[in-house]
Amino acid sequence: MSVAERKAQPNPLIERLVAELGYPVIDLAGHDAFVARPGMNVLFFPGDPATVRDATDVAVVLPELVATFAGRLAPGVVLDVYGDGLALKRRYGFSEYPALVFVRGGGWVGTLTRIRDWSEYLSAIAALFDTEPRRPPGFPVAVAPA
Repeated sequence: MSVAERKAQPNPLIERLVAELGYPVIDLAGHDAFVARPGMNVLFFPGDPATVRDATDVAVVLPELVATFAGRLAPGVVLDVYGDGLALKRRYGFSEYPALVFVRGGGWVGTLTRIRDWSEYLSAIAALFDTEPRRPPGFPVAVAPA
């Protein structure tokens, strides 16, 4: 089985975000349109909940963050871990799941990984509203001299 054919284990807490709360599923095809939407958008990368311990914790916290910031955060969920999700993870340059990637006006604003203390979420996200969007960091590529 190729990496692109692998699938994350379904989890009801993560599926709830899409099925009940109406968060869009983001893949490569819909990514650019999602990040270009007005306002602050947040991409939730849960990873595979079978192997990422904090994935369901962040899935529970995310709707609370969206409610707390009262319409200022528009969430989307990257469910595909191994195909499109892996390509998007590389674009944003984070190394740990779960991740909340904040984007505005088509540019990257910041990333929060793993589960955090509630007060840390609030202060970090508030600061991101004042951060100018920029190019996503991506993964650094080491260049060896010839």
